[in-house]
Parts: sequence; C-alpha cells; structure tokens
Amino acid sequence: MLLRNIVITTCGLALWPAAAPAQVGGNLAAGPPLDIHLEITTGADGPLLSTAAFELTTGEYYRLNVTSDGVETWRLEVDELLRNSHLRIVTINGIEVHLQALAFRGIEFDVGGTAQFSFTPIRTGTFEFTVGDTPGERHRRADGGRTATGTFTVE
Repeated sequence: MLLRNIVITTCGLALWPAAAPAQVGGNLAAGPPLDIHLEITTGADGPLLSTAAFELTTGEYYRLNVTSDGVETWRLEVDELLRNSHLRIVTINGIEVHLQALAFRGIEFDVGGTAQFSFTPIRTGTFEFTVGDTPGERHRRADGGRTATGTFTVE
C-alpha cells in the first residue's frame, strides 16, 4: 500500500509544475544586493519622491534604501511588491531583522532617517507603492490624506 501511495504522489507532482506559473529558482539571496534608493522629502502639498518608477529584474537580489527627511511623519507602503518577493533582511538604525518567510506591509517614518530591506522579486508585473499620511492622519484629514505613488516594474 505504501508503494502505491508513493507512485501516485510522484505522478501527481510530476504534472503540477507544468500547470503552475514559472517561479525563480536557485539562491534567492546571492549577494551582494543591488542598492536602489528612494528619498522622501516634504513639500507644501505632501510627500515628494526622488524616484517614482523602478525597473527590476525577477531573480535579482536588491536592497531598497529609503530615507525620509523627518519634517512630517510619512508611511511607505510596498505591500504589492512584498507579496511578490522573497524577503531577506530589514535594517533600521543598524539593527538587522532576518525575515525568512515573514512579511511586513510598510515602514512608518516618525523621524528622519534611513530604513533598508533586501528582497528578490519572484513574480513579474507592475506593483504600486505609496508614500503618505499614516492611517490615523488620513482618517482625521478632510481631504483623505496626502499621498504620492510610484511603481516597481519587474520583468
């Protein structure tokens, strides 16, 4: 009986990859990572981004360095990209958090400084990111909050 179950399972697994979308293989964190930078400054009408469009390659290892001027509290939300990437390390004030299959949605800058996270995109597509007021501030504002948007395009 055990042999029959193994044969059936093996046959089932042999058919599954053909139907699944392509995935990145190999070492998803072969370093060193390629550094990309996003600077958030405060303008009269809200956050200003140094770069609003990033071109990435699936399977490449990146480190996003995000710097905020600290004039106002801004929240960076990158959940679409993060759902489609292998995450490695988040670094804030020199302290590394090794993620290994854990996730986060965004980074809130209450003060000026730089946060970094390293990742490998594993799916192609265009993924939007936003920088804007914190959820509590958006709720309090009559205009619904100030927001700047950008994209990560992964090919």
